[in-house]
Amino acid sequence: MAELYLVRHGQASLGAGDYDCLSDKGEQQCLWLGQHFARNGQRFDRVLTGTLRRHAQSLDAIRRALPGVPVDHEVHPELDEYDFHALFRALGDEHRDLVETSKGNPRDFFKALRQVLHLWAEGVLDTRVPETWSAFQLRIAKVRAIIQQSDAQRVLVVTSGGVIGALTQQVLHAPPATAIALNLQIRNSSVTQCFFNREAFHLSSFNTVSHLDDPQRHAFHTYG
Repeated sequence: MAELYLVRHGQASLGAGDYDCLSDKGEQQCLWLGQHFARNGQRFDRVLTGTLRRHAQSLDAIRRALPGVPVDHEVHPELDEYDFHALFRALGDEHRDLVETSKGNPRDFFKALRQVLHLWAEGVLDTRVPETWSAFQLRIAKVRAIIQQSDAQRVLVVTSGGVIGALTQQVLHAPPATAIALNLQIRNSSVTQCFFNREAFHLSSFNTVSHLDDPQRHAFHTYG
């Protein structure tokens, strides 16, 4: 079976004017990941990303540390993160407390996001969001099929936590709540590995950060 490595982008700029840009810490995380791949002799014959800048910047950092990554990679909008800004904007007056909570510290933001994601998955926000939960699930299934229809033996995908959580949920045939729970624990620059062929997908490991195991890198375990 072929191997798939799903990498979440490095730390972005949560709380800044432009979230879609790696922080210095995020770039370093991905450089270390590329070095980790290089030390283990891992090479990739197919590479995919979403359209977001943080995806491209993460791949660039990995590529600088890992010789032989294909220069040409596929860009698929299906690998883009859901629009969490739009989800918060879609909240009605009855959920304005979640908007206020999200303006606090990162812990408060993720607490509010969890509740908003459940409202989204339950269909509460369907008439007010640019993408419903069902549409999000469909595009994840679509990109999974794109990955499967390949003769590549080792595939690298750089994407976002929501995509990885939903794809893992689908592989496990789990309910929507599982995608949300997985999404919110996925660390920046983490690796989720699957084995696949044209008929099947199997999860091998989830959310690993072996490249950050050194105690001196503890501060590089991030989620935003």
